[in-house]
Amino acid sequence: MSEPAPNSAPAAAAIVIGAGVCAALHVGKLAPAIGALQAALDLTLLQAGFLLSTVQAAGMALGVALGAVADGLGLRRSLLLGLAILAAASAAGGAADGAAALLALRALEGLGFLLVVLPAPGLVRQLVPPQRVSLMLGVWGAYMPGATALALLLGPAVIGAWSWRAWWWTLAAVTAAAAVAVWRGVPDARPAEAPREASDARHAAGRPFVPAAARRWGARLRETLGHPGPWLVATAFAMYSSQWLAVIGFLPTIYAAAGVSAAATGVLTAGAAAVNIVGNLLAGRALHHGARQPVLLATGYIAMALAAALAFAGPADGGAPPWLRYVAVLAFSMLGGLIPATLFSLAVRLAPSPQTLSSTVGWMQQWSSFGQFAGPPLVAAVASAAGGWHWTGAVTGAFSVAGLGLAVLIARRLARTAPVG
Repeated sequence: MSEPAPNSAPAAAAIVIGAGVCAALHVGKLAPAIGALQAALDLTLLQAGFLLSTVQAAGMALGVALGAVADGLGLRRSLLLGLAILAAASAAGGAADGAAALLALRALEGLGFLLVVLPAPGLVRQLVPPQRVSLMLGVWGAYMPGATALALLLGPAVIGAWSWRAWWWTLAAVTAAAAVAVWRGVPDARPAEAPREASDARHAAGRPFVPAAARRWGARLRETLGHPGPWLVATAFAMYSSQWLAVIGFLPTIYAAAGVSAAATGVLTAGAAAVNIVGNLLAGRALHHGARQPVLLATGYIAMALAAALAFAGPADGGAPPWLRYVAVLAFSMLGGLIPATLFSLAVRLAPSPQTLSSTVGWMQQWSSFGQFAGPPLVAAVASAAGGWHWTGAVTGAFSVAGLGLAVLIARRLARTAPVG
């Protein structure tokens, strides 16, 4: 990759981060539209839960594989391809006339999302000076809650003024504009070619030629999945993502059922998503000053468990007043934000080697997607069976207990693992 001009590098990195936010808008765009979709397409609550999570299907199936081949495909090229897929799928989704078509397009959007967010951190690292990498990756770490907050804030306004279809088409246009910005403003990074001599030698020896990139891909994949570190950080991410998306994703539905206006619901839910950014930034600052990663993980999981128990306790359990429940939701999201930033820093330490950082992050994304896929339908199923949301805290609490156990295992692993250099 050619070195970007000093003055252009920060702008290019900002474009990449903006593209990540744009991609994540497609994950968050469904939450404010659930009510409108239920009315327009006659969806059940469980179907809405699957629509909320199906966007994660590609990440759940392909995260580690795409992470292992991202360098070979080309980081910028992957980013552009992902944005194009998102724009096309969202445009088609706006014309969908049933749940089945919308589900299929949500899965396609998941593929586009993955093609954007996996190469983005690598591009940011290439674009900024070494002394600014930690700062910019800290900003990158907040792309998902930032996009979720924007979707929850802007979605109700667009849907209320026009329709859910207009919301889908608006995001398709924004994503297409982001692709143009990346194409024009981000320098290219071309994959390295396999040496011609190596190809000729293998052919002369009578052996089938396997490109070096493909060989490296297989080796990175085996190395990543053959070590416990990537498994620990990935499953810990799933224990976080499953409960965060389930709670934040269904807040608009919960508040609408309680008679809260659409405008107020958008502001309240956007605020709950946005404070997650604060948790990410706090974790980055704490790590910079020497905080222990397992302690930050444990703090996040315990806070999420206690806050969810307070936020969703029913009247029979001595339910708190509405303002206190909302404060608990804010605490759930903000202190939960300690977890993803900490896990991204742990990926660097627990990856088997420097050459497997991308595949380790891909494996994290794969398990994060699995958590986001499984969490909302599970919470929706429990709520439907219980006739209310008062068991939500028990479901999310179980995820937090599992996360605490993983934090203990991570602490033990760190005690005998040297940092990746």
